[in-house]
Amino acid sequence: MGRKTKKNTKGNQASNSPTQGASSSKSSVAVSISELSKSSKRDLSELINNLLEICSKPLEFRTKELEDYPDIYNLVDKIQQIQSVLSLPEHNRHQDFPVFIKWLNDNGVSTTAVEIVEFEGYGFGLKAAQDFKEGDRLLCIPRKLMMTVDTANESALGPLIAEDKILQVMPNVTLALHLLNERFSKQSFWKPYIDILPSQYSTPLYWKPVDLQHLKGSPVQDDAVNQYRNIARQYAYFYRLLQKNPLANTLPLKDNFTYENYRWAVSSVMTRQNQIPARDGSRSTLGLIPLWDMCNHTNGVYTSDYSAEDDACECFCLKDFSVDQQVFIFYGPRSNGEFLVHNGFVYPENEHDRLCFKLGISKDDPLYALKSEVLEKLNIAPSRSFYLHKGRFPVDGDLLSFLRVFSMDEVTLKEGYIDGSTSSPENLDNLKNEDQIVNKENENKVWSFLQTRAQLLIKAYTCSLEEDESLLQQADVCNASKMAAQLRIGERQILQNMINYAEQKKDELTSASN
Repeated sequence: MGRKTKKNTKGNQASNSPTQGASSSKSSVAVSISELSKSSKRDLSELINNLLEICSKPLEFRTKELEDYPDIYNLVDKIQQIQSVLSLPEHNRHQDFPVFIKWLNDNGVSTTAVEIVEFEGYGFGLKAAQDFKEGDRLLCIPRKLMMTVDTANESALGPLIAEDKILQVMPNVTLALHLLNERFSKQSFWKPYIDILPSQYSTPLYWKPVDLQHLKGSPVQDDAVNQYRNIARQYAYFYRLLQKNPLANTLPLKDNFTYENYRWAVSSVMTRQNQIPARDGSRSTLGLIPLWDMCNHTNGVYTSDYSAEDDACECFCLKDFSVDQQVFIFYGPRSNGEFLVHNGFVYPENEHDRLCFKLGISKDDPLYALKSEVLEKLNIAPSRSFYLHKGRFPVDGDLLSFLRVFSMDEVTLKEGYIDGSTSSPENLDNLKNEDQIVNKENENKVWSFLQTRAQLLIKAYTCSLEEDESLLQQADVCNASKMAAQLRIGERQILQNMINYAEQKKDELTSASN
């Protein structure tokens, strides 16, 4: 069915890692809510204007992301305090599952093969009610049950979407507003599904500033802060839009558009959305797929597809499952940093874990123009993010070729990669191949650079590996602390592997010289 972009909030984990039921066992059911006083509305409007201003600063006028974060958080906190009288009552999700299952059955979904169960350390997931073999069809969910960007366009939100340029280019936000509008629509077709969604999530959007400090030293901290800023900016923008645009006057979400409700809707979409074919088949679109999104993550391969014949999402077993076992699916090849920020869990056994870091060629470098020219031929920007990977081969072709160009002298650049009479496509391709070096001096610079950078990144962590491993064994530590510790452990392992690998490559160069 195409790559899942931001999947379910829960995932697999080791017994000593933080609970990845990234969601509460409770759900929030929409009911009529109180009105804010006129003075509260005035205060709220001023706070939201301030929030939009600080979150919309151009990069060149901003301080570092972390320096702005406390101001943004404080504004959001004040907004939430004013809106607290509008909070929805919570109730246990579990009591709504029977109605949800009946809704599925009434709309043609067979649920006899699986059961929704709460698993220790995972939150809710699907349990096999029969034996499955690898490749057996597990679920088949028809399009009519899915909430999609198409159904958003066909809903009462349609006229607003057609007019607002941001909604037209941000399908995930469109889907979030669609979900929120349906949540407060008394006759929503999707009510049985919406009622079983979690009331909150364990992503960093729900963390307090003290929790965010647990990510210090990790590149994921910047990602989490940037996400918080973006959601705050979106909320401020859409709050003003809904209050001022006449097309929003009859929308149920208008009077229920609190920060908490928007954060919930965004998180529900972010942790569950998936790409599916649009109804006309001309493109892909985003959708929420009931029941299928209850599956937790494990290593493996994609086993979901879309049946054009049945107009339904089909999910097949990625391995054998025995009766009463939890059924897992593969969310996609993402890093634990991506899982934490977008899904609210860390998966210790993640075969696709990687660490993101930024590199760039200084414009003050006398060879900047030459190096940029070669990088352009490789479709690599002179400043961008790269990855160190878990496993035997930590360096991919993009990072290797960038550092080889970064370390080149003028003669090598011109004669090997710019001068038309001596350069060739083969020379460029070889830059991504570890077995085809430029020259020994250049290669030694590459591995020395990576070794030093990895050592510096390890030193940026505020606690030791032993302290993190000890923290995971403690019972009285909050979930955010445990997830951050598990993340740091994985990142350290990647960095230490890089240090060892670079040393090995340098030794090979020395041996070849003797």
